[in-house]
Amino acid sequence: MAEKKQAFVTGYPIKHSRSPLIHGFWLREYGLQGSYQAMEVAPEDFASFAKTLAAQNLVGGNVTLPHKEEAFKLCAKLDDAAKAIGAVNTLWLENGELCGSNTDAYGFAANLDALAPDWDKADTALILGAGGASRAIIHALKERGFKTISIVNRTLARAEELVRHFKSDEVAITAHEWAEADALVPSAGLIVNTTSLGMSGHGENQEFPLDLSKASHQALATDIVYVPLETGFLKKAKTAGLKTADGLGMLLHQAVPGFERWFGVRPEVTDALRAHILEDMAK
Repeated sequence: MAEKKQAFVTGYPIKHSRSPLIHGFWLREYGLQGSYQAMEVAPEDFASFAKTLAAQNLVGGNVTLPHKEEAFKLCAKLDDAAKAIGAVNTLWLENGELCGSNTDAYGFAANLDALAPDWDKADTALILGAGGASRAIIHALKERGFKTISIVNRTLARAEELVRHFKSDEVAITAHEWAEADALVPSAGLIVNTTSLGMSGHGENQEFPLDLSKASHQALATDIVYVPLETGFLKKAKTAGLKTADGLGMLLHQAVPGFERWFGVRPEVTDALRAHILEDMAK
């Protein structure tokens, strides 16, 4: 009988993670011997945890806040996405060496491919927020041939830091204060909210502070937040007549490459999986 492969998700805290639900669903769906569990690891213990995966009989796993940058530093090998983004969310072992990837950019693009197949026909994007998640979005947009990327953030220095990190001759990437956001809306073919504004517990009942009335009717609005599924940003976009894509699919799609690497089967993101996670969210 094949050895039961064990994978994990780690963060601090971690009990909120829905990754075990996703991977558990796939393990059952494909009839695989394996397990995937949440493992809470404090920041001071993460390095020793990551260096002893083999000793713990772990084939790899996912890494979430606050460990993504530390995981990046600890890896002996990194894929191109991890190098570009500067953070790791997926770990595995190769010949005893710790390897890392960042699948957030893949998850973001795959979600939009599924929900709005022509999304990358636009070449101008407006990104709201300059946190860690926006790095993955910028990488995805560069990979898909966007020519103009405007980053808006309350703290201009954070946005400017991203401009320096992703500087490119092929893409015009600019940093802006939040006061400039409304003026950038009309030219954007894609508008992405990466801020926590509207997330559960982060002013979800307040009106999102952006004027979308002058947005192109061809524009697509997407949020990486998925609790609630329809954020204030997406509500406002729908009212303005824009196409919208919620953030749940990004979570589901980013899990695909890791599952394939650990368990040897490339899983599909299906309506049944989405319904399974939505059912849990309803609780």
